[in-house]
Amino acid sequence: MKQKFQTVAILAGMVFTALPSCSAQNQSSADQKLPAAPFTDYRGEHPGTVHRITAADLPQPYASTPTANPPQVVPKPESAWPQAPDGFKVERYAEGLEGPRLITRAPNGDLFVAQTSAGSILVLRGITAGGKPEKTEVFVGGLNEPFGIAFYPPGADPQYVYVGNTDSVVRFPYRTGDMKARGPQEIIIPKLPTGGHSTRNVAFSPDGKRMFVAVGSRSNVTDIDTNSSEFHRANILVANPDGSNLRVYASGIRNPVGLAVDSAGVVWTSVNERDELGDNLPPDYITHVEENGFYGWPWYYTGGNPDPRFPNKHPELKAKVIVPDVLVEPHDASLQLSFYDGKQFPEEYQGQIFACEHGSWNRSVRTGYEVIFVPLKNGRAIGEYRDFLTGFVTPDGNVWGRPVGVTTATDGSLIVTDDASNSIWRVSYVKK
Repeated sequence: MKQKFQTVAILAGMVFTALPSCSAQNQSSADQKLPAAPFTDYRGEHPGTVHRITAADLPQPYASTPTANPPQVVPKPESAWPQAPDGFKVERYAEGLEGPRLITRAPNGDLFVAQTSAGSILVLRGITAGGKPEKTEVFVGGLNEPFGIAFYPPGADPQYVYVGNTDSVVRFPYRTGDMKARGPQEIIIPKLPTGGHSTRNVAFSPDGKRMFVAVGSRSNVTDIDTNSSEFHRANILVANPDGSNLRVYASGIRNPVGLAVDSAGVVWTSVNERDELGDNLPPDYITHVEENGFYGWPWYYTGGNPDPRFPNKHPELKAKVIVPDVLVEPHDASLQLSFYDGKQFPEEYQGQIFACEHGSWNRSVRTGYEVIFVPLKNGRAIGEYRDFLTGFVTPDGNVWGRPVGVTTATDGSLIVTDDASNSIWRVSYVKK
């Protein structure tokens, strides 16, 4: 049954809406049945579990009633700890931070972290014998919801740190080892659209000739033929490194939060798809991005599946919609992805993708709240993903941790930010 919805708030880059009440919200998660395969929820997420969702698995729109179920964030229980596959050890590298989100490793090994709500970029250096940073500094403050961080030019000796604010892309002069910005910001792209999804990610091609900027939609869905507020939104944009020649690289990507470019120059993204079509629709996704590719929003999803809110709109586009490489659980809220470039983990992980699933609100039982592993073959995804780091949801369905950012440390450990417990986690391989 089609229903009417009204947007009432936007928090942490996700659109929250007022939805009809649902009896499932008044039940304990433990009292509800697990979703039918291939779908699952937090109760079916365990390190090493393999998931594969295909376009053929999708239910019809409104097969279940859309549900407002925002996460109830609680302090970490004494016995709770992130769970990784056998052979891996999880330690808390840093805590007491201010909403740590995207994380990027500088060529010298320093870790740059966007504290979006605090408007700052933090730098963490080294690791003590006790597993904590040797030194921590605020690189720069006074920013406007910073998220994306990239070093330019690519390589061992960058001259700038680029930052994606919610309304602009700026850069700061940088020399290897700087823990404080050595000069004022230079505005590179001055007027990115604001409102709605707030994250602005930034990445460069390996040759340094192209700068990619990810900009999510302002709305959940809207008729972009008549709504001018979606101009240059739900797109990955591309420009010269000085900000000139800004244009659309790929379109129809509702909220491309994660953005990375592999060593072959292929652009990848992790995407928050639309809400309010039911528990299991549509899947979020991780995919390589084709130049001039169209991924469906707002008219279609997961290939040529029409959004029922826009009947008979743009039938000429249906055959052009690209099916993403990896479909992940609907409403996972897939955020940063990165390629594991270390040597510490076993060979099966090297050169592969890790991605953070922040967890969303539009599902009767929670899903996401984990880090997943996405295997590749010959540089292309094989269509499945595995749970890697789980355990951030309590048995009764409350949430104490929400992974956002992921990168590889110089020693090959995996570094994960968590903006619910305000922590950074370090995952190392100890079974040789």
